[in-house]
Amino acid sequence: MGSAVLGMDAVRKLSSINSRRQQISAASDLSLRRRLPRVLVVDDNPNTMSLMRDLLATRGYDVVAVPDAAQAEAEILRHPPDVVLSDVVMPGKSGYELCREMKENPATRLVPFILITGLSEREDRVRGIEAGADDFLNKPIFPEELFARVKSLIKLKEFTDELETAESVLCTLGLSVESRDPYTEGHCERLAENATNLGRHLLLEEEEIIALRRGGYLHDLGKIAVPDDILKKGADLTSEEWLVMKRHPITGETICRPLKSLRLVLPIIRNHHEHFNGSGYPDALSGQQIPLLARILQVVDVYDALRTARPYKPALNHEQAAITMREEARKGLWDDELVVEFFAMLERQRQVA
Repeated sequence: MGSAVLGMDAVRKLSSINSRRQQISAASDLSLRRRLPRVLVVDDNPNTMSLMRDLLATRGYDVVAVPDAAQAEAEILRHPPDVVLSDVVMPGKSGYELCREMKENPATRLVPFILITGLSEREDRVRGIEAGADDFLNKPIFPEELFARVKSLIKLKEFTDELETAESVLCTLGLSVESRDPYTEGHCERLAENATNLGRHLLLEEEEIIALRRGGYLHDLGKIAVPDDILKKGADLTSEEWLVMKRHPITGETICRPLKSLRLVLPIIRNHHEHFNGSGYPDALSGQQIPLLARILQVVDVYDALRTARPYKPALNHEQAAITMREEARKGLWDDELVVEFFAMLERQRQVA
């Protein structure tokens, strides 16, 4: 009886192990499927669409094929592809239009776009280049050329994704610095939002607005090297402690400098503690010498600091913060014009709400 029970226990254990193996195998298969490069094919010709889908599937790509730009846009929203191959002449929106709209959208502008065309005129190719196309395929389509172009652009997208991942890691580090001080919770998000809103209010270029958003998260990244006892001490720093604190903009810039995609963010990180009258740090810049994006982030940073309670000071209300910032701008600490524009923007937001 005992051996029979033991045998049944062994069977149950073996069954459990096999079940777990199947679950792990299924999970691994799902993970592999998720990692397959995703290719979106857009062509109103069923034969061409089917041919490209079948050819690319043989090379291990996750292929989705749709007959027009409207369905392509829906698919891009649902699951962004790694590469788009699109016919030029289609019912409704053309391939040129689809390409241009993707390249103008910050969320999709880095997705490689291949235009497939039977048009051979130079003007048609120039029009595609102007729309932002990354490459072209001529009809009739030759499989080896199709494979080579898609493979090349998939590799480019992988490099781009790696850069975005690196930026995400740095932004997470920026948030980790914020988390060391319970009084600054939500500070980075508020700065990113207010800075981008002010950038739009000032009609800046999209890449500058993106830099302001990133700067909201990365401006104090260098504080990762500042000890807790200094970071949380507040206003009563010794001269030696103050020297340590004043190094954080340069430290943050040094951390982010290897990423070329953050080139517009570097001046924000380094110079957001400068003063308009030259009394700030680390470079004692004054007036227009201070980069515009750094001055913008500086204004929203000061406002957020005034509106937030600290162990050494109470939070000010909006009106008190406005009075304080205008007085400090008159004394030469902040860009007076940007302070005026910032509060004009906040007033406009209040009226709309």
